[in-house]
Amino acid sequence: MDLLKADLFDKLRPLLSAEASAEAAGTGVDAADLEQAVWVRLLEDHRTPADPAGWLRRAVRSEARRARRRARREVPYDGPAAGSGSGSPAGTGSGGGTGAEPEDALLHGEEHRALRSAVARLPGRCPELMRALLSPRDLTYREIAGELGISQGSLGPVRSRCLGCLRRMLAVEVAAPALRGMER
Repeated sequence: MDLLKADLFDKLRPLLSAEASAEAAGTGVDAADLEQAVWVRLLEDHRTPADPAGWLRRAVRSEARRARRRARREVPYDGPAAGSGSGSPAGTGSGGGTGAEPEDALLHGEEHRALRSAVARLPGRCPELMRALLSPRDLTYREIAGELGISQGSLGPVRSRCLGCLRRMLAVEVAAPALRGMER
């Protein structure tokens, strides 16, 4: 088996290099990092792909999407930690700003839970379609259509109906601002 994988590595190396270079230009990731991620994925998979070239192209695109998502989520470190003798007391000054982060995380978590709850209550095939669209795997329309067993052409209209239904559900659930004072 190791000899078979070694032979596969030699055959796929030029294709992987070309695919990774092409995808790296749009992701802001080094092509060598994409190559390494694909090699690791191949080694972790204990089966030899039936269509190695097709598998390799899909794996490179998938790793590139993953790198783009990771880059969007990464937050640069702003500098020295509070209390490191920077001259201003902790929590004051222009560079602090860390006070609102836990609250923001909590609010975003509640929003995500509310959205997942609303998606689960959608009628028909909408819940599985919305879960596929919101998936962290960042599936293409072709992949979603294949997973759901529907034509790629009908995916757009079904998505529009599901989003309209979700919008109506969430509009009803979002409370109107309460009246204040002596208003009736």
